[in-house]
Amino acid sequence: MSQDNNPEKNPSAITVVQNDPIKKVNKTAAEWKAELTPEEYNILREAGTERAFTGDLLKNKKEGVYTCAGCQLPLFDADTKFDSGTGWPSYFQPINDINVAEKTDNKYGWNRVEVLCARCDGHLGHVFNDGPKPTGLRYCINSASLDFIEK
Repeated sequence: MSQDNNPEKNPSAITVVQNDPIKKVNKTAAEWKAELTPEEYNILREAGTERAFTGDLLKNKKEGVYTCAGCQLPLFDADTKFDSGTGWPSYFQPINDINVAEKTDNKYGWNRVEVLCARCDGHLGHVFNDGPKPTGLRYCINSASLDFIEK
């Protein structure tokens, strides 16, 4: 589902990491529980979902970068954020395709694509094909799975 963020193929692509493989973060459940809030743990490690319209980053309009709350990997630039009306922060592309992973999610009888942090495998949310131009994608992401670094 993701778009090509290779600057050679897409000159407007945002590139943060070039030719640098993501070094995985592997921790035990006890280590994650010690580092994350209960809500962060539920979302990032157990694929939970925060209630719509409750996330602290939903209405954030500051310039900066959204990072994984579990490992601080940069995931989304504020310039790609838009108001989808769904109740979760939404972005039309990741900061770099290698920073996010996708997997099929057929839980609850739905056919969706789950979005994960490529470094720590933390659950972020889902991606849908109903987003704005230029990608047509909507990365619907839980606020609690993210931290924000203001520019």
